[in-house]
Amino acid sequence: MMIQVPERSVRQLPNHLEVKAISNIEGNTQGLKPNQLQRIEKLYNRRIPPRDIVTQEFARHLSELSREINRQIGVLVNRNGYVEYVVVGNANAIVLPDLKRVRMSAERFRGLRCLHTHLLGEKLTQDDLTDLALLRLDLMAAIEVKADGLPGVVRAAHLLPANGNQAGEARQKSLEADSDEDHSEAAAQPWAFLEPRVPSQLEVDFLDLITSLEEELARSRHVRNPRDQRDRAILVGVTTGSLAEAQESLDELKELARSSDVVVLDSVIQRRQKLDPRSLIGRGKLEELIIRSLQLGVDAIIFDQNLSSAQVRVINDATDLKIIDRTQLILDIFAQRAQSREGKIQVELAQLKYMLPRLSGSGTEMSRLMGGIGGRGPGETKLEVDRRRVRDRIHHLEKQIEQLRTSRKVQRMKRLRREVPILSIVGYTNAGKSTLLNALTQSTVTAEDLMFATLDPTSRRLRLPREQEVVINDTVGFIKDLPPDLITAFRATLEEMEGSDLLIHLVDASNPQFENHIASVKKLLEELKLSDIPHLLVFNKSDLLSEDEIMNLRRAFNAVMISAIRRETLAPMLERIGELLDSAAAARTSLREAKQQIETASPATQKI
Repeated sequence: MMIQVPERSVRQLPNHLEVKAISNIEGNTQGLKPNQLQRIEKLYNRRIPPRDIVTQEFARHLSELSREINRQIGVLVNRNGYVEYVVVGNANAIVLPDLKRVRMSAERFRGLRCLHTHLLGEKLTQDDLTDLALLRLDLMAAIEVKADGLPGVVRAAHLLPANGNQAGEARQKSLEADSDEDHSEAAAQPWAFLEPRVPSQLEVDFLDLITSLEEELARSRHVRNPRDQRDRAILVGVTTGSLAEAQESLDELKELARSSDVVVLDSVIQRRQKLDPRSLIGRGKLEELIIRSLQLGVDAIIFDQNLSSAQVRVINDATDLKIIDRTQLILDIFAQRAQSREGKIQVELAQLKYMLPRLSGSGTEMSRLMGGIGGRGPGETKLEVDRRRVRDRIHHLEKQIEQLRTSRKVQRMKRLRREVPILSIVGYTNAGKSTLLNALTQSTVTAEDLMFATLDPTSRRLRLPREQEVVINDTVGFIKDLPPDLITAFRATLEEMEGSDLLIHLVDASNPQFENHIASVKKLLEELKLSDIPHLLVFNKSDLLSEDEIMNLRRAFNAVMISAIRRETLAPMLERIGELLDSAAAARTSLREAKQQIETASPATQKI
């Protein structure tokens, strides 16, 4: 079933009852006779007792009309028993109107039940059940239409609240696009079926049923602490390749979500032959995902891939949940962590560059009337104004970033004139860079077990065992597929590494994906044209490894093994740093002497 937007008027009745004023019938009315339209419209004047799902009389009237026009007829009935919508479809389906997607209470259903006819006596279709879940209807019922026009059995289904344990735990599952294979626990269906019966034998008390379901729904929602206002999300990964690699990436996304203070309730990986250009995961899987989201009561769906503006629009049309992609999540973390003026400017610039191509809208409803000659009519649209303002703000921020780059360059030149060696700690996010800086310099830089806990760069002085004084920089962490807008916005900060004499490449040795992290950092250093700077590979968190693992890593990578929380392990690293700085200084001295000899021997130099 598809969705369309209706416009209806409602008149108030006594006792807080509402009834639909007679108006055009929704759906496929083309070809119907005036007499048939009038009889169908009279469905608005009928009422079902609130505790009944449907009466024999109402079902008979619906089935006789449906058989006569050979089309399905459906009604949406409120809990007072009044018909709010009448819809005519074709022989196989009806198209439900959009119920305006208002954000309802998390503890309630919509307050409408759908009763419609099935001319072939078939069971509830997948579209019926999907609409039941997506629209959060109280009930979905199909009335069998017999050959003589009389009603047969009524098949009905209602939503089930999510199980409390399932709602509190994140379940990992993988879905194949072209098969029904499920690579983990099968998801429980969010609906239950009533026993098929003829209308006169439907003995279910509808109001009692809905009341008990909503009470159970409220209890399942209250599993979390009412004071816990954190967003709750489902993570989604889509891959055309290895499921193992997709799972690794989704695990990292989960850590990003944790760093952004998001509670992850579930995660889904879908493998497809090719990505869907419209919605990334395909319409069917999108509907399943939204149903699961409604069942768990999540606030957001977070995609591991970056979404195009068109994909965001398609998914937003299907749900009112927050739709967030990987870049947006990283930007949110950066926005939370930025403390300095420079950091805030860089984050805002990255956010605006991300947002600009995603500003969308059309039609005169978004137009702003401009007065004066030549300014009458729709004028400049609000969308164009928004885009122009964003571009102006980006230009303004870029000028400030350029000033910061100039200031940093001056500071670097002063340090170079003093010939104080500069070290920069680089590495994957959450590798322990700030902890190492604190251990070396006895500083109190914020260090947490979170991704991107450090955003603003920090510089400290350090005296090495060989009586060498150096400046050591703590830098922002790297990550796989770091958004290009972030690299551009933080270039002024990342350029701080350009004048470094040595890069300390810190690696979390306890992370199973450390080799991929090393590769990602090296790739980013190449993109930043910093790969020519000498670097020392240092494996951190050795306290979490066995002796055999430490020996194997040291031998395989020719790396230094440390634990930043144990100062006694840092001495070998400091010794290596001193040796590398001495070698670099000797190389610079040799180069300077060689240049002086060339200049002395050059005739042109002598002539001058």
